[in-house]
Formats: sequence, structure tokens, C-alpha cells
Amino acid sequence: MSTTGGIGAASISKIPELRKRILFTIFIIAVYRLGSHVPTPGIDTVALSAFFERASGTIFGVFNMFSGGALKRFSIFALGIMPYISASIIMQLLTIVLPALERLSKEGDLGRKRITQYTRYGTVVLCVVQSYFIAKSLEGMRSPNGASVVIDPGLSFRLMTILTLTTGTTFIMWLGEQITERGIGNGISLIIFAGIAAGIPGGFMQSLKLFQSGQITAFAVVAVLTVMIFAIAFIIFMERSQRRIPVQYAKRVIGRKLYGGQNSHLPLKLNSAGVIPPIFASSIILFPATIAQFSNVGIFKHLQQIMMSRSLVYNLVYISLIIFFTYFYTAVTFNPVDVAENLKRNGGFIPGIRPGKTTSDYIDAVLTRITLVGALYIAAVCVLPEIMTYKFKVPFYFGGTSLLILIGVALDTVSQIESYLLTRNYDGFIKNARLRGRRG
Repeated sequence: MSTTGGIGAASISKIPELRKRILFTIFIIAVYRLGSHVPTPGIDTVALSAFFERASGTIFGVFNMFSGGALKRFSIFALGIMPYISASIIMQLLTIVLPALERLSKEGDLGRKRITQYTRYGTVVLCVVQSYFIAKSLEGMRSPNGASVVIDPGLSFRLMTILTLTTGTTFIMWLGEQITERGIGNGISLIIFAGIAAGIPGGFMQSLKLFQSGQITAFAVVAVLTVMIFAIAFIIFMERSQRRIPVQYAKRVIGRKLYGGQNSHLPLKLNSAGVIPPIFASSIILFPATIAQFSNVGIFKHLQQIMMSRSLVYNLVYISLIIFFTYFYTAVTFNPVDVAENLKRNGGFIPGIRPGKTTSDYIDAVLTRITLVGALYIAAVCVLPEIMTYKFKVPFYFGGTSLLILIGVALDTVSQIESYLLTRNYDGFIKNARLRGRRG
């Protein structure tokens, strides 16, 4: 890793395409952050901000974190990217349940493009539903001095809010796709990363004010900082951890040359799902909780009370969803049968294990065990620091979920940059070797 990092520091500025990709990614993130400060028409933002201060300890604060504070300002990006993530979850589940979608997913790029298109349609539907409940509830909200949060309530305001918020989320979705295609890293993950990172300076300032006012003791500050340092080190260690299955390749004679006979390994990451489980779990919880937050219906208000952030029921549901999505996403992205077939096709085998189905069963058993460890690790990182930060009354940005997403996305992005640099350097070596060969 140290060698690659040195190459990256010295070579990024020397590779025009990589430099353009990084600058393009920074530009798109800047556009996203700029849009997060453009207010939705017809809203008294001062009165709405006061409401958010009262709701900062609830599930509402989670939604505001993922939107990068856009929900608190009720900007055109107030819904954030979470409707798109919810639609993606629904489509992935339907792909497993519905045979037609399963066949479509196996049709290569054309099938995947069509499923992506269906996901976009689902995103629009979810945005319309969420924005309608939000607009309807805002019309009944009052500021502390009795003024209405909505300047001119009525049908026109509801339609304007639905159109504005739906368009905002659709635009964010497009920005994320542009980063993935023309930038560096995963676009959706980087947008969530940018939203969380944008709240860190404000979180530090808020903690400083609480400390100066005596609401947070010096012991609490030291304890939280210590937990954060250990959590960051633990996350980095676990994200780099992997189970290596030894693989041997049989010797093969092709023509007059002998090939193969090497010893290698099959690396299985302890956390193959990355930051997807906490993002998906938060999205599943946020959708009904958002409707409950802005609805006066009895069943929704009861749901809101049950799903209050950091309550026992909330944490149990959150942990269960994290474990489920860790297994689910690992199963979607890693197929032991395909891996076993590839090993068999290339003359590779696991010592003591028969090729074919026995190999796939062995890989699946190993993957199941380490995925359980990975799921429990993600759940512990996401829940335990949250409990501590709630106990010491520090801002939500210091929670385990935000730390896991920040570190996970940063590691993935740096890994992509390093892979790009390695590929470019290998291409340069090959090119130079060919040039020398032609001169010779």
C-alpha cells in the first residue's frame, strides 16, 4: 500500500484523464452542495428551522444528516438521495421474487439498463408520496410566535412542493450517475459522503458551544474523542480484513511449454457489502418514519413514537435490517457457483476440496461465517457509538453510522484511484517495452 500511495501522490497530476475525473467529481459535489442551500418556494425557513431544533433527537435528525442539512433548510434537495436508494432496494428484492425481472437482470447491459430505468420511475413515485405528506403537514405547522410556516397554503403550494422536491431528488440521482460514469468513485455514495462531511464543522462548533455553556463536561469530551479514535481505527482494520482461501493451479502443457502450477489465494473480504447495509437500513426506516413525522393519522403518530431515534425498538430494528442487508447484498454481488466454475475452468482448485459443487459449497460456507462477523461488526459500529453520543448529548454527526460511511466511502474511492494509477503505470511500462523492442 505504501508503494501505491507514493505513486499516486506523484502521478495524479501527470495523468490528464485521472485529473479530469477528480476535478469533475469535485465540481459535481460542489453543485450538489450549492443546491442544498436553494430554498423551496413558499416556506418560512426561520420557523421551520425552529421545528428542526426540537426534532433533532428523533429519526428526523437521521434524515437531515443524509440530506446534508438540506431538510432542515427545506431546500430543493430536501428529500436527498434516500428515495432513490429505497427504490433500488425494492427493485433488487423484486428481481429475486419476480421471474420476469430475474430474467431481465441476466440479459446483460440491456437488461440492467432497463432495471435502472424502472428504478428511476420508482424513485419519482416515492418522491411524490413523501413530498405530498410533507407539504400537507407543513400547512398545519406554526412558528413559536403563531405565524404559519407555509406562506400561502393550498393546492398550489402542495403541487409546487411535490414538483420541486421530486425534481430535486431526480437531479441528485443524475448527478450521482454522472460521477460514476465520468468521475471517480461511486456517485451515490460520494453524495451521501458529501452530505455527512458538510455537517462535521457545524457539529464541532455545536459541541464547543455546549462545552462552553457547561452542558458537556470535559470528561464527556475526552470520552467521545477516545471512542471516535478507536472506532476509526477499528473500522479501517475491519474494512481491510479478509479471509484468504488457498488456491492451487494444476500444471498444463500447451504446445511445448508448461504452464500453471502456481499457488495463489481467493480473498474474501470480511465486509463484502461495504457501507450499503447501514445506508439501506436507514432508508427503509426513514421512509415510513418520514410519513409519520408529517402526518396526523393515529397509526402514523404511533409509529413515530415507536421509531424514535435511539430507542430500544429502533435499535433492534436497525440492527436486524443491517444484518439482513449485509447478507442480501453479499449474495447479490458474490456468487460462489460462478467463482467455483471460473476456478475449474482455469485449472484451479482448493486443496482438499473437489472442484465444482463441493468447491462452491465450501466457499459459500466460509462466506456465510465471515459475513455474520461482518454484519455484527457493522451493527456494533453503527449502534454503540450512537448510544454513547446520545448519552453525552453530542451532535449526531459523531455517530457510528456517519463514521462508517465516511471511512468506507473514502477507502473505496482511494482504492479506485490507486487501481487507476496502477493500470496506467502498467500501461506505461508495456508501452515503453514495446518501443524499446521496435528500436531493437
